[in-house]
Amino acid sequence: MTELQQSTEMDFDKLMAFVFRSVEEVGATLNTGLVVMGDKLGYYRAMAASGPTTPSRLAHDTGTAETYAREWLNAQAAGMIVAYDATTGQYTLPPEQVVAFTDESSPAYLPGLFQIALGTVGDSPKITELARDGSGFGWDEHSHDVHEGCERFFRPSYHAHLVADWLPALDGVVAKLETGARVADVGCGYGASTIIMAEAFPNSMFVGYDYHADSIEAARSRAMAAGVSDRVRFDTASAASFGGTGFDLVTTFDALHDMGDPVGAARQVRRSLAETGTWLIVEPMAGDHVQDNLNPIGRAYYGFSTLLCTPASLSQEVGLALGTQAGPARIRAVVTEGGFTSCARVAGTPFHQVLEARP
Repeated sequence: MTELQQSTEMDFDKLMAFVFRSVEEVGATLNTGLVVMGDKLGYYRAMAASGPTTPSRLAHDTGTAETYAREWLNAQAAGMIVAYDATTGQYTLPPEQVVAFTDESSPAYLPGLFQIALGTVGDSPKITELARDGSGFGWDEHSHDVHEGCERFFRPSYHAHLVADWLPALDGVVAKLETGARVADVGCGYGASTIIMAEAFPNSMFVGYDYHADSIEAARSRAMAAGVSDRVRFDTASAASFGGTGFDLVTTFDALHDMGDPVGAARQVRRSLAETGTWLIVEPMAGDHVQDNLNPIGRAYYGFSTLLCTPASLSQEVGLALGTQAGPARIRAVVTEGGFTSCARVAGTPFHQVLEARP
């Protein structure tokens, strides 16, 4: 046997370990659909309300078929999301999972993450074909689960951290907002971030911009429902062409890396800001090197980057494709090339990095 053959000889135990790990991967993939199913059918909410339950009771409580409830419960139990008592035949949703799957005010709320993942995977055959020649696939071309799931995933974090932690980390911004500031939220999506700020600072005026017309319509409806339409406006516009000048604050939440021309967007933000204005940039948490991101959060974000964010950037002019795991150094380079003199990380969570850019 040659030295090369010895070095590449297969270890059967390692092979089988990888096979079983792959079975877990398939189960996790299928569970994405099961979580979305449980969320949409009200299974988690019913279990949170009832305590220990059975397939027949869960089906009764949710108006669904017992056969589906039974198999869903067993899959959730096998995945250790639901606890099963073999003596009583009852299934229980532990208190931690009650929070994670039913409490929309908690930053640990998860259904939106599963929903955007399911929608993203559903569109993956299209991305596979586009990867052959490097073509893009626009955010607006994705399914409703992508758009709604994105908002549902990020909104709890914005609700928990935006007013309490991120805005106070910016130099002098909270005082301006309390007195009365002009704010542009660029790439606002369904308007969750815009509405949260408007609710907290009633003396300020806000305008949200997004190129996706359906998202803007949803944002307008949500602003109306929240009772902030008197100080919030939503317009359909791209990051490179939104209107207005003299803004005291411009914000961009989880959107800069999706843009085809983030440098052009930075230039437009710079033009729109007052001389003493601030740009708040919130991006997915990432380090500057690949090895910094080889962890569970980085894995999820690299997956979204491949199937969702990079195709979105490639569908637009320039198509810089920063990627979801663009670390602070790459973001800083984009921002300074766009005309800003400073860009520094000022806050963060396990899922987000928060940067302050100044003219």
